[in-house]
Amino acid sequence: MPKIGMEPIRRRALIDAAISAIGERGALNVTMSDIAGRAGVSTALAHHYFGGKDDLLFATMRHILTQLGNEIRPAIAPLSGPERVRAIIAVNLSPEQFRPEIIAAWLAFYVEARRDAALGRLFRIYVHRLHSDLLSGLAALPRPAAIRTARGIAALIDGLYLRRALGEGVEDSRTAIFLVEDYLDMALARHTPHGSPFHG
Repeated sequence: MPKIGMEPIRRRALIDAAISAIGERGALNVTMSDIAGRAGVSTALAHHYFGGKDDLLFATMRHILTQLGNEIRPAIAPLSGPERVRAIIAVNLSPEQFRPEIIAAWLAFYVEARRDAALGRLFRIYVHRLHSDLLSGLAALPRPAAIRTARGIAALIDGLYLRRALGEGVEDSRTAIFLVEDYLDMALARHTPHGSPFHG
């Protein structure tokens, strides 16, 4: 294989190895040599591609967010109203996103975003996009209620991630999705005639 074709493959292998390593050892304990070993490359080559652990962590979280966005965009494109919100919930809590190693990487993201400016900006972009997507499906609610509901859904997703990372919460994505959808249904019912949830 031509040398130029190896770079994206090796970068992806290092990102996958970083996700695995963070999941097992945590962001603070993992080292570039550990990640490089898992990816089957030298530590020097890992530094060549990413500079250092902070750069690799940023690339890893950007990859996870890009993958998440690539799943959400087509899922919500044909939908409107509450069904759009349900699709956002389903993707964020899908079996792929609810894997322990992905959850551990997210937890590292939350922690590191407070000290790293680049990660902080990435985190704010993610939060803004999530809230915007949720609000677009809650437009039928009064604006204050829509904002409260969007924030509540985002907080529930974060809480389920955190409890999963700590080994204290639900362990399967189906139950996690049900819990957040139940909150959505209750929020919708408060603003629907006869008190019954509506569907888009």
